[in-house]
Amino acid sequence: MSLADRVLAVNNDLPIRTDEPVHSGKVRCVYWLTAADSHRLIAEHNYDVAPDAPLAIMVISDRISAFECIWHGEGGMNGIPGKGAALNAISNQWFKLFREKGLADSHILDVPHPLVWIVQKARPVMIEAICRQYITGSMWRSYAKGERDFCGIQIAEGLERDQKLPELLITPSTKGILTGIPGVPEVDDVNVSRADIENNYQSFKFNSHDDIDIYEKLLGEGFDVISDELAKLDQIFVDTKFEFGYVTDRAGNEKLIYMDEVGTPDSSRIWDGPSYREGKVVENSKEGFRQLLLSHFPDPDILLDKNRMDERRALAEDNDLPESVMMAVSETYVSMAEKITGQPLVISDNPKAEIIEILQEKYGLID
Repeated sequence: MSLADRVLAVNNDLPIRTDEPVHSGKVRCVYWLTAADSHRLIAEHNYDVAPDAPLAIMVISDRISAFECIWHGEGGMNGIPGKGAALNAISNQWFKLFREKGLADSHILDVPHPLVWIVQKARPVMIEAICRQYITGSMWRSYAKGERDFCGIQIAEGLERDQKLPELLITPSTKGILTGIPGVPEVDDVNVSRADIENNYQSFKFNSHDDIDIYEKLLGEGFDVISDELAKLDQIFVDTKFEFGYVTDRAGNEKLIYMDEVGTPDSSRIWDGPSYREGKVVENSKEGFRQLLLSHFPDPDILLDKNRMDERRALAEDNDLPESVMMAVSETYVSMAEKITGQPLVISDNPKAEIIEILQEKYGLID
């Protein structure tokens, strides 16, 4: 069996019983279960959710996106071997630690297969919260141009690229297009200040003003948990994205939870500790793939200039990346998952067939 056969590139065509359209994201697809199936699974598996909570099957693919495009490799390799299983395994580990340490629950109720989560529907808070421990990436580029105000927080003069910040910096941005908020442009992914959130907490879908403090506490504590665990592996947790939502438990209590994924090489920057101490940044995250792409093509400006999106899409569609590039990225994801979980990562020989079989045998969800 070829490596390409072990990659799950298409994940929106599984025969999972649903009466709603499949929601296809860049990497994950969501199959909303029927009310009858949701109710049945909650009863059969004793999930700690309201009896009428909507459930979904979330299937992660091995696709890789960067610069807002999906990339593929030679030999029909339409994804990165092991990437999906690695992302799920890493998120599972962090969500489990958050629960054990009393921080908050996540949207995940069950993990039937390395590429599959059973999740409960959450009402999302309309914020993507970026936590930064080092000045790098887009923040450094803005700082180097003279910007010192980041989401209403004043940053000190004299910082150097890739330097550790004096304290953890939270730079929230909008999740989706929000309307009617003074001073906040009606576009996706625009930076906002804490004052913006406080003055318009209902627009950001917080239940109460007090929940802003809870969200910030969960951000800081979640970041510290992951940072401390990665430090034991001599890895540096540079920055990451958190997302939150509200769910209702079996007792009828509404609570704020972590959702999406957390602390993965897709949503975070992770640096190799020994290399950093020697003055060199070695990426153990998707940032390494972005750098590979920038060095691979003769005109990297296509990947950086949003006004050249048509050229960028053509670049992604028309170029088979070398297998060596795809496998280097695979090694990064798989090795990080194995270090973080302390377990070998199982990569399916025939992922789609395995998923269908287990969802039918254990959960009765295949039509």
